[in-house]
Amino acid sequence: MPDYPHLRVERPSDGVVLLTLDNPDQRNAMSDQMTESWVAAIDELSEDRTVRAVVVTGAGSAFCSGGDTSWIASEPDAGVDRLRDRMLPFYRAWLSVRRLEVPTIAAVNGAAIGAGLCLALACDLRYAASGARLGAPFVRLGMHPGMAGTYLLPEAVGSAHARDLLLTGRVVEADEAYRMGLVSRVLEPTTFLDDVLATAREVAATAPVASRLTTLALRDGGHADLETCLQWEALAQPVTLATEDLQEGIAAAREKRPPRFTGR
Repeated sequence: MPDYPHLRVERPSDGVVLLTLDNPDQRNAMSDQMTESWVAAIDELSEDRTVRAVVVTGAGSAFCSGGDTSWIASEPDAGVDRLRDRMLPFYRAWLSVRRLEVPTIAAVNGAAIGAGLCLALACDLRYAASGARLGAPFVRLGMHPGMAGTYLLPEAVGSAHARDLLLTGRVVEADEAYRMGLVSRVLEPTTFLDDVLATAREVAATAPVASRLTTLALRDGGHADLETCLQWEALAQPVTLATEDLQEGIAAAREKRPPRFTGR
């Protein structure tokens, strides 16, 4: 893949892509260059059928400190329409990670603040390093939450915790984030990325068709109701039953060996 300013794209193992926000001097704030790089990288990955899992992390001590405040406050005299025209493309650029039909994992190595937290929330799974801090302190800066924070946060932690975090603007440590369901695991910092990449390898080793369809089934809060769920599963499960991978998975289980899935 090409070089991207403020973003590193690596392939640490088969099927796994590691996206590293790479502007550590600014705590990986979402600069214009980084935003452009992010969109280009997501466009590239969305067309690559060899990708089976994507991990997002930050360089240095932070995951992402959110939007660049100098950019956010750069037009104090602009009208609402002009500012709306700036913000919507910004939101959609970063939320484009949800276009990927493979499991995405936020490896929150350090502070995930504001839009940085929203980026983590846009991923399917979130793991945090012990000591990482997460929060959405929009109101403390005098602004309404953005980048789908008022949708993604209640989806992840429920309405009570979301109200607590969004209305107070407080920032929580990784352990509290785990207790409220904001992250699925808290891992030791010394082996953090290695541990997350090991999980990504496990995800990438599952049957690709089944993984993609399950990922899509769980996005946006899952199904609207039980009947909608049943109708989806009555189509999606037969799709996987008709694959060669299903036969391979059953054979591997019987022979007590790891399956070799091909996506067919």
